[in-house]
Amino acid sequence: MKMLLIGMESSGKTELVRSLTGKSGESGRFRGTTLACETYKKDGRTFIDSPGILRSLDSETTRTALQALEEEEQVMLVLHAQHLDRQLPELLPLLEGKKGVVVLTHWDRANEFPHAEPARDQLKAAFGLPVVALDARRPSQEAKEELLQSLDQAGEFPREGPVLPALRNETRKDVFSIPLVGPLLALALLFLPAWFAVKGANAFADSLYDPLYERLDPLLSWFEGQHPWLNAMLAGDYGFVAMFPFLLLYALPTVLVFALFLSLLKTSGLVDRLTVSIENWLRPVGLSGRDLVRVVMGFGCNVPAVISTRACSGCSRGAAVHAISFGSACSYQLPATMAVFVAAGKEELAPLFLLWLGITTLVYVRFTTPKELRDSLNTLQLPPCDPIQLPSLRSVWMETWQTLKQFLQLALPVFFIICFVAALMQLTGLLNLLSKGAAPLMALFNLPGEAATSVILGSIRKDGLAIALLDSDWEALKVPLLTSVQILTAVYLAGVLLPCLVTAWTIAKEFSTRYALKLCLRQIVGAMAFSLLLAWGGHLLPLGDAPQDAVSQLTSDDTPD
Repeated sequence: MKMLLIGMESSGKTELVRSLTGKSGESGRFRGTTLACETYKKDGRTFIDSPGILRSLDSETTRTALQALEEEEQVMLVLHAQHLDRQLPELLPLLEGKKGVVVLTHWDRANEFPHAEPARDQLKAAFGLPVVALDARRPSQEAKEELLQSLDQAGEFPREGPVLPALRNETRKDVFSIPLVGPLLALALLFLPAWFAVKGANAFADSLYDPLYERLDPLLSWFEGQHPWLNAMLAGDYGFVAMFPFLLLYALPTVLVFALFLSLLKTSGLVDRLTVSIENWLRPVGLSGRDLVRVVMGFGCNVPAVISTRACSGCSRGAAVHAISFGSACSYQLPATMAVFVAAGKEELAPLFLLWLGITTLVYVRFTTPKELRDSLNTLQLPPCDPIQLPSLRSVWMETWQTLKQFLQLALPVFFIICFVAALMQLTGLLNLLSKGAAPLMALFNLPGEAATSVILGSIRKDGLAIALLDSDWEALKVPLLTSVQILTAVYLAGVLLPCLVTAWTIAKEFSTRYALKLCLRQIVGAMAFSLLLAWGGHLLPLGDAPQDAVSQLTSDDTPD
């Protein structure tokens, strides 16, 4: 038996099917759509969790749901019990002629109202099919058995449903609903824990990096005496073994911390409050609060963040992916960026870099999203925020594991491929040739020609910007002699000119190769425009050093020929 789950966003579909099966889902696409659904199997039954419907004008998710309904006959209509009066009229027209059951989630809250049971009985009588009420996060064994048994008694959905009362307190207010204060608090809850997560993960990595590298040093030294190709692939600047400490200590812990952080937000109900609170602030640029959560997730790793946009609104998913690709400085890019600032003795540039990255990302997304995303009528279909609750440890773990699995299965293999490609480019001289060819273009950005290597490697993999900026050639230029504006420009251009190959690969798989190429071209244009503005107008910023151009610096007495 196959059973398709249909419901609004935040109705509890995913938690319900995970509680019912005790498993994580397997991703798969409906034919003819770009959105994926999760499939869960248990005891000969297959449950298909379709994307939640978010927007009144959300043609993509609606089309996905309709496509799924064309293929499947059995439907589980999942309704948030406290919002029956709103969700039932929205979803019932989609189900005409289909058979299935109705599940009322969040019943533990709705049942506090005296007219909850009469409303459930009214729904049963009107539909003539099973109506099961439960708490999707922690369903009792009795409720799960009742639901599984009801699947064998599925009935046909009627054309119209009864008018049901609201099972919620409409007057409830909280700090997130206060103008100005609420959005500011929401942004702080999104970004401040994320920032401390990065700092903490990096501090942990710093403490273990040298001991781990010392253990690998004999192996790296042994490779140096072997064939040049073997040495380059394993122990060179981009070799698997040489880069392993960076991957293990910096990338993986950051991804893990971000996954835990976002899982806690989601399972506690905070994410819905943040989404609604900052929605009006983000509308002018074509994003929603839910999209911003995915962008923040990209600071851990772009790959799970891009994949998680499947849960975004269909019509705004592209905007979220553009924002992640352009502005989410991942767990590779952030440590590499900080390393450059520390080497230059300019640690104070880190906040300015993040501020410039944030502002330019918003401007970039504003000019790359369709007009309908900024339409005041294109509103989120999320229900009012539910009370904050203690997170379910099981749900937190399953959400976290899903993100880690995506990182390990998708990002890690491509990481090794990129190491191979970068090592091959260095060994064959192609990297040096590309750097020399791009060197004259660096003058456009008021940078020395040697910065071209950083830009190229930063486009391949984000930690490449530090490898290039801190190698022997760059040290010959005496990085501390560069102005703060030049350092900011070099790091910014290298970091955002292109998404790293892992991200581009993921976008191509999620959408299409043509879509990924189009996104890359747009990002190149945007990155170059913002870098030019920073390079030639950055001296107006209070950075504490005088304007200096690349030509005069290279010909100064203190810099070698």
